Amino acid sequence: MLTIASQLEVLGRFGKALADPTRARILLALLVAPSHPAQLARELGLTRTNVSNHLACLRGCGLVVAQPEGRRTRYEITHGRLAHALRDLAEVDLVVESAWPCPDRAADHRSGSIRALAAPVRRARSGASAAQGRGLSSPVSRP
Repeated sequence: MLTIASQLEVLGRFGKALADPTRARILLALLVAPSHPAQLARELGLTRTNVSNHLACLRGCGLVVAQPEGRRTRYEITHGRLAHALRDLAEVDLVVESAWPCPDRAADHRSGSIRALAAPVRRARSGASAAQGRGLSSPVSRP
């Protein structure tokens, strides 16, 4: 059983991973299929060094694992439950009122929405696996 302290640590690690738009894009790409750093760099328009640094952070947070394949390393989401949670989060439509601004509005404008981040990955890896997890979303409205 998780204690409150361990639950807070899990949420903190999850939050740290999702707080950076590049890490969020990498996670969304890995939802579609496991991948190698070079392939992720090509698909996301990033340098291999940048991708590798973000993958190291995601590994440190416990969200991805590295699987050696000869001289290459394949990365994937650590657990099916985590992948399910990420799919659910990516499909949520947030409805917010302008009277309730996000505390870091500058970050919102830099990063865009999670759906905007996911769009290039979905286009790059179109196919049956990209449609997994659909149908689980429902709009969420916050007062």
